[in-house]
Amino acid sequence: MSARIPQSTLDAAAVNRPLRGRVAIAGAATYGCGEAPGMDDMTLLVRAAHAAVADAGLTMQDIDGLATCSVNASMWTMPVIEHLGINPTYVDGTMIGGSSFIAHLLPAIRALEAGQCKAVLVCYGSAQRSATFGRKEGQAARRFLDPQPYEFPYEPVLPVTAYALAAARHMHEFGTTREQLAEVAVAARAWAQLNPEAFMRDPLTIEDVLSARPIASPLSVRDCCLVTDGAGAIVLVRGERARDLPRPPVYVLGNATAIWNRQISCMPDLTTTAAAQSGAQAFAMAGLTAADMDMAQVYDAFTINTLLFLEDLGFCAKGEGGAFVSKGGIAPGGRLAVNTNGGGLSCVHPGMYGIFALIEAVRQLRGEAGQRQLGRHRTAVVHGNGGTLSSQSTAVLGTAETL
Repeated sequence: MSARIPQSTLDAAAVNRPLRGRVAIAGAATYGCGEAPGMDDMTLLVRAAHAAVADAGLTMQDIDGLATCSVNASMWTMPVIEHLGINPTYVDGTMIGGSSFIAHLLPAIRALEAGQCKAVLVCYGSAQRSATFGRKEGQAARRFLDPQPYEFPYEPVLPVTAYALAAARHMHEFGTTREQLAEVAVAARAWAQLNPEAFMRDPLTIEDVLSARPIASPLSVRDCCLVTDGAGAIVLVRGERARDLPRPPVYVLGNATAIWNRQISCMPDLTTTAAAQSGAQAFAMAGLTAADMDMAQVYDAFTINTLLFLEDLGFCAKGEGGAFVSKGGIAPGGRLAVNTNGGGLSCVHPGMYGIFALIEAVRQLRGEAGQRQLGRHRTAVVHGNGGTLSSQSTAVLGTAETL
């Protein structure tokens, strides 16, 4: 599949243009990021949910819409409703991996605009690091629930094998170097050092990344995301209501989701993801481009992700991601602020990261990011990835100034 997106696909984004800025994120919160011994997925989720609702100046009784999902439970919305004690008139349990919580935005916007509900809670929690459920058992369960017949017979170590394959192809096709991949991890760590919530804040050099324990060639352990606990939640309301709530509204200007494959072996081109489509559609809905973005919060499950998404979202040409991130290009003080919380590589990654990218964008756009706060913070692109470079979802967010 070509990265050249047909005009008809972009025209489809025009259908959503009237929804631009109609809904805002009014509340956001995280809980238990890093290690949360003694807690399970639900406990973490509930605490983040209550914190986000309080942040919005609402109570749980005000919540009549819910969007959530879990790696470990196919009917996750049901027990979440029980534990939160809510009676939603809008429910979305779509599960497409780590991009799910960004993909949940547009359906929620439509529900809010239609009057189906007045306040939608998007939430996630996972005790992946502290859970007693073993990784081998988890791998077996995922293979049963999500069969990949063209790959599982060869016993790949997923997901890292898949991302290593994409990295190797990018290196072969464009001359991308291991040092350039390492730049991504080093930049993420530099941002994490400015974030007290980040799980890993020790200094990290390019040589540290290159000499770290190999996982799947060409990736080392420092090219791979963390395994942490953590929960996050946001609250969506219509724009006019958000203006009456305590926090500065963060408006959803654009959102789109695209899926071209499930298995990495069925990916049309290992160096181009469906982010090329979701990004183009989200930007078209927002009436903006990558050049208009003050920051990019992208799903960095592995260092290659950041290169691919910067290219596919239009920050640089295909094959130029390595050069774009070199010499601190995405680190503090670089040409583009990327993953300002430290990302999945150094801040938090409890199984699925998408909700945390959204929350970091909200904090930056509100001017609440502390030592890592950007001087210019009007617009943000948030990008989520699910599976093995499978589902891609992009959101464009902005302050009231951008309406």
